[in-house]
This record gives sequence, C-alpha cells and structure tokens, in this order.
Amino acid sequence: MFVGSSLLDMYARSENIQEARRVFDMLPARDVVSYTTILSGYTRLGLDEEALNLFRQLYNEGMQCNQVTFSVLLNALSGLSSMDYGKQVHGLILRRELPFFMALQNSLIDMYSKCGKLLYSRRVFDNMPERSVVSWNAMLMGYGRHGMAYEVVQLFRFMCDKVKPDSVTLLAVLLGYSHGGLVDEGLDMFDHIVKEQSTLLNTQHYGCVIDLLGRSGQLEKALLLIQKMPFQPTRAIWGSLLGACRVHANVHVGEFVAQKLFDIEPENAGNYVILSNIYAAARMWKDVFRLRKLMLKKTVIKEPGRSWMILDKVIHTFHSSERFHPRKEDINVKINEIYAAIKAAGFVPDLSCVLHDVDDEQKERMLLGHSEKLAITFGLMSTPSDLTIQVMKNLRICVDCHNFAKFVSKVYGREISLRDKNRFHLITEGACTCGDYW
Repeated sequence: MFVGSSLLDMYARSENIQEARRVFDMLPARDVVSYTTILSGYTRLGLDEEALNLFRQLYNEGMQCNQVTFSVLLNALSGLSSMDYGKQVHGLILRRELPFFMALQNSLIDMYSKCGKLLYSRRVFDNMPERSVVSWNAMLMGYGRHGMAYEVVQLFRFMCDKVKPDSVTLLAVLLGYSHGGLVDEGLDMFDHIVKEQSTLLNTQHYGCVIDLLGRSGQLEKALLLIQKMPFQPTRAIWGSLLGACRVHANVHVGEFVAQKLFDIEPENAGNYVILSNIYAAARMWKDVFRLRKLMLKKTVIKEPGRSWMILDKVIHTFHSSERFHPRKEDINVKINEIYAAIKAAGFVPDLSCVLHDVDDEQKERMLLGHSEKLAITFGLMSTPSDLTIQVMKNLRICVDCHNFAKFVSKVYGREISLRDKNRFHLITEGACTCGDYW
C-alpha cells in the first residue's frame, strides 16, 4: 500500500489523473492519505464535479476523513459554488468535533465567499480564536470578488494593526479597488505600495492596476504601464487589456494587444474571438470574416459558453440555444413568457451584444438563447420563491444578460446570484452589487 500511495501521489502531482485513479482503484487497502490524495488531484485540475462524486462514493463506503480531506473537498465545492453541499460539509465538520485547524477555517471562508455568502464567511472569520495572514487574505479576497471595495479598505486597515500584510494581501486590496471601480483610490494605493513595499510586487499586482485602468477606459495609460513595468508582461495581463478593448470598442489598441497574444499563445481561440468581437462592434465585417478564416486555418476552437446551477444534488448545465436539456420545451415556453413580462416593465434588449451581421429580430432571438438566461429561467421554474437563484458561468456575462437578470429580479421579486469568470453579481429588486461595473 505504501508503494501504491506513493505512485498515486506522483501521478496526481504530475496532473496525470487517469493513471492516479487507476492506481487508486488497484490499491489493496486505502487510508485517509490515499483518499485525500486522489481528491486533491481532481481538485487541482479543476475537476470539481468529479471530486465531489468520488467523495460521495467513498464516504458511503465508510471513508475516514481528517481536516485535510475536508479542506480539499471545500476547495472543490468552491469551484462548483455549491452552497448546499458546502453547508452539509460544514455541518459534518461540526458534528465530528474536530479540533481547531486554521487551514480548515480558511477553506470555509473561501468556500462561502465563492458561493456568494459573505455573511457566512465573515461569521467564520469573526469566530476564529486565532487568525493567520491567510485568514485575513481569504476574507479580503472574498470582499474583492464581490466588488465591495470599501469593506476591503476597512478590513485592510484593521488587519494592519494585527498582522503584517504580504504579497497576497496587497493583491486582494488592489483587486477590491479594481472590481469596485475606485480608480483614483486604487492608483493612489498602488503608488504607495511602489514607494513603501515594492519588494512585495509581482506581475499580478501590475495586472490588477492594468485591469483597473482598462475597465475605466484608460487604455493608452494601461499600455504605457505595461511598457514601463519591471516585469515581462504575461498573457494574463495582455488578455485583461484585450478584454478592456472589447468593452470600450478600441480597435487601434485592440489590434496591437491581440498581435502580442497571437505571438505568445497562437492556439488560444479566445484571443481571436475577442478581436473578432472588437471588429464586429465597429461593424468591420470584412475583418471579422478574415479572422474567422484564420481560426479555421489554424484549427483553433473557441471554448463554448456554458452556465450551470445545482438543484436537488443535480448539476444542470446549459449551453447557448440549449437543445439537450430534458425540459428544454418547458424552458423555451417560460423564457418567452418572461421576455414578454420584462419588456412590458421597460426592458430593452442590448442588440450590440450580438456580434453577427443579421437583422434586429434575429438578434433578439439569438440573445434569448444565451446560457445565463436559460439557467435563470430554469431556476425561476424550479425553485421556491424565497430561494436565491444561483447561476455560475465559465465566461464573462454579457451586458444584455446582466440587464435581463436585473429585470427578472425586479418583476418576479427574486434574488439572483450570478458568478461569472470575473466576479460575483448579487441582484436584488433590480439592482446589482456590481453597480453595473464589471
């Protein structure tokens, strides 16, 4: 078993999860270490659903869990934004009466914040008998993801009297300013860090400031900062700026940044798609078609947008113009009913979100097929009226879907939690915590 566990650990750490699972299944006996190692392997690769399914199977077989196992499982539930399972695991931890483990409490803070429940995160944080810098960072990151910049600043000031901030702390603070839209305050904080704590800075901190400038439309200033920073710009930094060019429809900077990304990662279809979207927003259809031909030639494939929600222990996944969900007919009927109701309340579709050269009627039909709208519609059909509709998406939510969610919240009196690639949107009575800035 010792040899097998070592093999399992080696394969899991080298991201060869198929071989790791094969070794795990062959082990003559298993202990808490082998259980935790295979779960950690799945979680490290972002295979959170697989990790959850395996945990349920092993737990039913009598698996023994310790604080490390629970921490790994909570990381998987963070990726899935599975609030129901997260609360169950928290209850299981309490019933086991495990002694205080700071790392486990930190995982709970992170899990609740990624499920959109900052009140629960803060409750765990406040009840900790002692906290490390990681605990503070987890809470700061939670506030930052939700765009709660003032809460980030307040907690950061309180933290400085307790523990010494590290590199992750400064990243969380800059992230909070960026997602909260506090441009001047964020730039002032960055200037202070450069003067007082420059040794803690890395490319991620510069990436936050570039994202801050890009979101506010200061694209030339962001480009200048990239050229002046003491680090080689990463693809994440260029990608952030390209996304900002898409939001602000800047063709000139967009073409320059896209070419940088084509050189760094020629196989990434997302960069081609964003540049194509920039051209489409400027109605430069010849360039759109040229770029699509180039994608076909290079055989790069765009990651499809998908949204999902968890209902009664089942993960329901939706793709654009969903054709395979067992209740697709009911969803189509309901979404048309919703569309009529919110249009009567003043909703106007944002046709600029359709980047195809087609007539307005067809654009409206295409917008109704977006995966977020289908997931929200399914949530409205399938959950009690007092329950928050929780939807996750793998890409950035579009403006039209965001407006759709706000009107649904207002007309139907529902709270909607949307987590996209960039941040959280908690929508109540037609207003979003992001302040329409993301």
